[in-house]
Amino acid sequence: MTKDTGRTRHILALSGGKDSAALAVYLRDKIPDLEYVFLDTGHELPETGEFLDRMRAILGIDVKRIEPKRSFEDWLKIKGFYLPSPQKRWCTEVLKIKPYEDYIGTDKVCSYIGLRADEDRDGYISSKPNIIPRYPFIEDQMVYSDIEDLLESSGLGFPAYHRWRSRSGCYFCFFQQKVEWLNLYKEHKELFLKAMDFEKVDSQTGKRFTWCQDESLEELLNRADQIRSNHDAYFKPAIKGKKLIDRLGDNITRTCIVCDL
Repeated sequence: MTKDTGRTRHILALSGGKDSAALAVYLRDKIPDLEYVFLDTGHELPETGEFLDRMRAILGIDVKRIEPKRSFEDWLKIKGFYLPSPQKRWCTEVLKIKPYEDYIGTDKVCSYIGLRADEDRDGYISSKPNIIPRYPFIEDQMVYSDIEDLLESSGLGFPAYHRWRSRSGCYFCFFQQKVEWLNLYKEHKELFLKAMDFEKVDSQTGKRFTWCQDESLEELLNRADQIRSNHDAYFKPAIKGKKLIDRLGDNITRTCIVCDL
């Protein structure tokens, strides 16, 4: 835990996503002594680490990696093997928010968040009175096109996973669309199989613990052609070859704000 120095610290928590990256570009010369941190769950996509390395090199910033005291596997046992879900997002709390708040300690902090003016969702607001949220993009009325301009003009560009996935976060994020699970299998088969290993069936009750609420990953894989066909039919007007985030839409599901920005 950090000591209270009596001064206000300024921190930007990077998710490995486009919005927090664009905010890093936007604030680099505006906020002196801005701290950059990355909340590492231990289950990130390889592309996320590559994008953070790219940010370090191009922006010339130091990014401190913060890890939880207990692993996801430990917490899964504690939670009785109940996988996190949109209804019970315990992973965000124990792997992201708690480690971040422990890192801050009792210091007074301005925590900068990459929510845009064209988004309709809430940002992370800590219950800790010493953590003050700031939303520069909302304050300055900046929208998606502004974020695109910041990323492209800085030389960062978009994270490589946007070619096949619409958001950042753990490789097993339950907010993924089913077509994105299939893309994970195609791009990182070993990670898909790891996610599959977390799924279980209670031998006594028959209760299933799966990432998707209505089917297991094995079942999903067995009907891959149907899923892709339905997806292609729905998104037929989309331009082929565009980033998946542009094809699916930036806010198609309401994700964990701490993981996704």
